Amino acid sequence: MRILNLGSLNYDKVYHVEHFARAGETILAGEHAVFLGGKGLEVFPGGKGLNQSVALARAGAEVYHAGAVGSDGGPLREQLEAAGADTRYLLQLDTASGHAVIQLAAGQNCIIVCGGANRQLTDPYIDGVLDAFGPGDLLLVQNETACVAHAMRAAKARGMQVAFNASPITDELFSYPLELADYFLINEIEGMALAGTEEKDFGAILDRLAARYKAAIILTVGAAGAYYRRGAETCHAGIFEVPVVDTTAAGDTFCGFFLAAVARGLAPADALKLASGASSLAVSREGAANSIPTWEEVRKFLAT
Repeated sequence: MRILNLGSLNYDKVYHVEHFARAGETILAGEHAVFLGGKGLEVFPGGKGLNQSVALARAGAEVYHAGAVGSDGGPLREQLEAAGADTRYLLQLDTASGHAVIQLAAGQNCIIVCGGANRQLTDPYIDGVLDAFGPGDLLLVQNETACVAHAMRAAKARGMQVAFNASPITDELFSYPLELADYFLINEIEGMALAGTEEKDFGAILDRLAARYKAAIILTVGAAGAYYRRGAETCHAGIFEVPVVDTTAAGDTFCGFFLAAVARGLAPADALKLASGASSLAVSREGAANSIPTWEEVRKFLAT
């Protein structure tokens, strides 16, 4: 199975704070990091799309990344290629790349994303990329780029499977052809939004989504682990106890490793366990893309 990831690429500007800024409040950051391989002032390559492609590649999947960077985006392309992702479909536009401002407090994060080049994709570009794919392949999309709805329809018209990471939740998202998804990869907040509830009742969320969609629902719920549900089939994986340093890429790591495991033919329960192990390793390290482990690292971690 080839996996085409239509995904965002950002520069992550990370600020370490004692608590997240509240409305009307000005706070001082103890440390500022713009991660992309500098010293002193460090920079993280990120974006949900980039992180997920890195995770897929490090998990051994055949992954192709589609999307756009700006004139400053060379290092983002290099990060993908270093991980083993194919970037032949990546555009470079005469604009700025996307970026994110990330507050880190006690291992948790609060993120603001500016789309930049990610929001300048077009339907003809999407069609041209998808023409190289077909039955047996999978399209992975998030909600940080333009043309998500068109990409889902065009992929299904070509016989592909579609995996949708419904993040971030926006009003526009509910106009997408969600019924076309074969996999939903969501956290508890996204699950609540899609299920139309404000209660953190994981069973009820899964019941509502399973009744509404034919897709497999993969729901991550923090310390409570992760659930898989398709129809009547349900399984659960717990978390692994590790020191939490940075949760920024935890969900993206889980997403990439789960889909890579599916592409390898693993059963849902085994894919959940592997993805949970990978995300546990990621949160024990600082950064986004650079915190994502390899397949072998995860296998060794699970064997201990």
